[in-house]
Amino acid sequence: MLDQIKGLHHVTSMAEDARTNNQFFTHALGLRRVKKTVNFDAPDVYHLYYGDETGAPGTIMTYFPFPKMAQGRPGTGEVGTTVFSVPQDSLGFWSDRFAALGLGGLKAEESFGEKRLNFSGPDGDGFALVEVKDDGRQPWTHGGISEDHAIRGFHSVALRLRDEGATGELLKFMGYEVAEERDGVKRLIRPGGNGAHLIDLETMPNIARALPGAGSVHHVAFAVENREKQLEVRKALMDTGYQVTPVIDRDYFWAIYFRTPGGVLFEVATNEPGFDRDEDTAHLGEALKLPQQHAHLRALLEQHLQPLEA
Repeated sequence: MLDQIKGLHHVTSMAEDARTNNQFFTHALGLRRVKKTVNFDAPDVYHLYYGDETGAPGTIMTYFPFPKMAQGRPGTGEVGTTVFSVPQDSLGFWSDRFAALGLGGLKAEESFGEKRLNFSGPDGDGFALVEVKDDGRQPWTHGGISEDHAIRGFHSVALRLRDEGATGELLKFMGYEVAEERDGVKRLIRPGGNGAHLIDLETMPNIARALPGAGSVHHVAFAVENREKQLEVRKALMDTGYQVTPVIDRDYFWAIYFRTPGGVLFEVATNEPGFDRDEDTAHLGEALKLPQQHAHLRALLEQHLQPLEA
């Protein structure tokens, strides 16, 4: 069993409109845009990162907004719900706020003994807030939401699977333990994790496979401290029979990717070097930052890419 993985690093999804996406995360959710860059493989498409003040691992929601992209079809083989941690007694504030903003999918419930508010993103994305006692992570409070209510980072992700057996065994190999099971959902926890250390497995044997599109999660990334730990994880996964990519430099972290038995794309990302490698913390996410191989396209991209603020 691996001990290098400490919880979630980031979740990356797809959207249909960059400006709407930016408004939703920075205004409706009050997160900080910590990086404005482009897709390595499609530089005419933004890669936007949202999180806490520094973009700490376990807080980072990222998006590829493909203009006019068709909406995805929910199903198995994907992350169904991305869940954020908020303070106790704050869901009333969020429920009123989301209702006033006209967000869809609002549903208050209790799950695993925790108060929870489900809601939908602009592209039908599946989200929830969960009240967590004593989450010591410091929130971003310059987005218009007070510290008493502000998002702390991820709480968990829920994977929709036709059969959770092999994926569950993989997560155990990655250092997770079964915490409990309720109503057909199995919860796994990474003991001693980074605060974003829960994974829920939802078994849906009669549901069709998801079709990716706007509102779909592209991949979920797990956090390791550094490249040395990442290489240890890569070797262990390959020795177990997984097809893992070489290490890829993503400017703000190094990444490896592999497909899980249930169909979900996993990434293992380093906590280094971080989002302040090319911007100081006070100005994260303000300027368009380009990967070195796309630097020569700056004039064209600045003209082509949609302004994020109206």
